[in-house]
Amino acid sequence: MSRIFLIVVAAGLVLIGIAVVILGAFPPTPSQQAVQRVLPNDRFQGR
Repeated sequence: MSRIFLIVVAAGLVLIGIAVVILGAFPPTPSQQAVQRVLPNDRFQGR
Protein backbone atom coordinates (compact mmCIF):
# COMPACT_ATOMS: atom_id res chain seq x y z
CA MET A 1 0.00 0.00 0.00
CA SER A 2 2.68 2.53 0.98
CA ARG A 3 4.85 1.41 -1.93
CA ILE A 4 2.09 2.36 -4.41
CA PHE A 5 1.67 5.71 -2.65
CA LEU A 6 5.40 6.42 -2.93
CA ILE A 7 5.36 5.52 -6.63
CA VAL A 8 2.42 7.88 -7.26
CA VAL A 9 4.10 10.70 -5.31
CA ALA A 10 7.40 10.16 -7.16
CA ALA A 11 5.61 10.15 -10.53
CA GLY A 12 3.83 13.39 -9.60
CA LEU A 13 7.11 15.05 -8.62
CA VAL A 14 8.69 13.91 -11.88
CA LEU A 15 5.79 15.37 -13.88
CA ILE A 16 6.02 18.66 -11.99
CA GLY A 17 9.76 18.77 -12.64
CA ILE A 18 9.25 18.13 -16.35
CA ALA A 19 6.62 20.89 -16.51
CA VAL A 20 9.00 23.36 -14.81
CA VAL A 21 11.80 22.49 -17.23
CA ILE A 22 9.52 22.86 -20.27
CA LEU A 23 8.16 26.21 -19.04
CA GLY A 24 11.72 27.39 -18.33
CA ALA A 25 12.96 26.36 -21.76
CA PHE A 26 9.93 27.66 -23.67
CA PRO A 27 8.34 30.50 -21.68
CA PRO A 28 4.92 31.68 -22.86
CA THR A 29 4.88 34.95 -24.76
CA PRO A 30 3.09 37.78 -22.95
CA SER A 31 0.04 39.14 -24.72
CA GLN A 32 -0.14 42.89 -25.18
CA GLN A 33 -3.39 44.77 -24.81
CA ALA A 34 -4.24 48.39 -25.48
CA VAL A 35 -4.99 50.65 -22.53
CA GLN A 36 -8.74 51.18 -22.35
CA ARG A 37 -8.79 54.49 -20.48
CA VAL A 38 -6.66 56.59 -18.20
CA LEU A 39 -7.83 56.97 -14.60
CA PRO A 40 -7.54 60.43 -13.06
CA ASN A 41 -4.81 60.74 -10.44
CA ASP A 42 -7.10 62.31 -7.81
CA ARG A 43 -8.79 58.95 -7.37
CA PHE A 44 -5.65 57.61 -5.68
CA GLN A 45 -4.96 60.61 -3.42
CA GLY A 46 -5.48 60.19 0.31
CA ARG A 47 -8.20 62.28 1.95
